[in-house]
Amino acid sequence: MVAIAPTQTLRPLTYDDLAAMPDDGKRYEIINGELSELTGPTPKHQRASSRIYKPLDRFAEENQLGEVFYAPLDVFLSPHNIVQPDIIFVGRDRLSIVGDQKIDGVPTVLMEILSPSNRMRDVIIKAAMYATFGVQEYWLVDPERETIVVQALQDGVFVSIPVENGIARSLVLPGFAIDVADVFATREWSRQS
Repeated sequence: MVAIAPTQTLRPLTYDDLAAMPDDGKRYEIINGELSELTGPTPKHQRASSRIYKPLDRFAEENQLGEVFYAPLDVFLSPHNIVQPDIIFVGRDRLSIVGDQKIDGVPTVLMEILSPSNRMRDVIIKAAMYATFGVQEYWLVDPERETIVVQALQDGVFVSIPVENGIARSLVLPGFAIDVADVFATREWSRQS
């Protein structure tokens, strides 16, 4: 198959189209049948991702709640919606969706680390899509503004869960909480040469 540039979409793209693309070293998603290139992560992005992934993975493992994954990993929501969220939690009751090549179904919790190039897509387009597909909780982690917005699905829409005393908490994973400032902090020892 010939790679289709994002501006050359002739029909709604599918997972098969994505899988058939030659490996050009870039990451792509398909949202509503449209190909979208993902930008490479920055150190701030990777720091935030690591500082959420590690405690979430430990929490899920210790409590036998499910599995945690991180990008790049395809999440197949529908034939025309294949995404690569930064952090993915699949609850124990949904582990059958974890396949050899991709997650084939709706994860329990998805987390996106925002960057200037993807902010609107993640905040508006993906939030609406994730709510439509029934993702139970959606975290928006913003390294530039140093904020975390946790949204729980209620009656088909995401409702923000207030961050209290600088702590972001999950409703879907009771007991899981993250210190927002710690997610974005630069360690003193890392500044020393």
